[in-house]
Amino acid sequence: MTNLVIQEKGYLDCYNETLKMAEEIRLKIEIGVFVTVGPYPVDYLRLVEKFGRKNTISIMKKGIDEAAKLCEEKKSIGIGEIGRPHFKVDRQVLDDSNEILFYGMQRAKDVNVPVIIHSESTTPNHCKELAELGKKAGLPAHKIIKHYSPPLILENENFGIMPSVLASKKNVIASIKKGTRFMMETDYIDDLRRPGAVLSPKTVPKKTLDLIDNCLLSEKQAYIIHKQNPEKTYDINLNK
Repeated sequence: MTNLVIQEKGYLDCYNETLKMAEEIRLKIEIGVFVTVGPYPVDYLRLVEKFGRKNTISIMKKGIDEAAKLCEEKKSIGIGEIGRPHFKVDRQVLDDSNEILFYGMQRAKDVNVPVIIHSESTTPNHCKELAELGKKAGLPAHKIIKHYSPPLILENENFGIMPSVLASKKNVIASIKKGTRFMMETDYIDDLRRPGAVLSPKTVPKKTLDLIDNCLLSEKQAYIIHKQNPEKTYDINLNK
């Protein structure tokens, strides 16, 4: 998709492609689909080679504005993934990424949606930093979702942000021991070169049923994790 962003100097065509895929799924499978969109943080590295820092920041902020508009139109329920590259980068890249992230939080606050954060490995200090950045932007901590989160479930670990935990058995069991304030994810990539990576789309329901069958997770806990938490975080109704 980055090639399309470079070609168009914007993200709207990419977002529309995502919305189109979601609608195809709704029509063919008759299942509810919710979408979030945003300028992927790693795009910065390719864009800056092509357009330079100033124009890259402008393109990615424009992408956030385009995402916010789709949220206003109720076509998207959040802005993300936004944030920082998940690997080590130089200080300038980090500073520019934080500027874009802060802008994303401000726009999410404007349209009353959450942000989904893509970044380096998550620690309590990292969660604290994100919560403080959100506070400066006017975005409550519970509207900050940490994608690919480890089991940082307690408030003194995550500082009020919402962890979206990679749904491995080890992660889920560790999370449940601390509470139910988290969501599960697969981080599925849909890349033919890496089939099933990171986890396949079936992982969350299969893992949930397996844990219930083995008395490691109750139906009430599953209801909180899979229904109440996303409904509250995204301000959606999963009954529709």
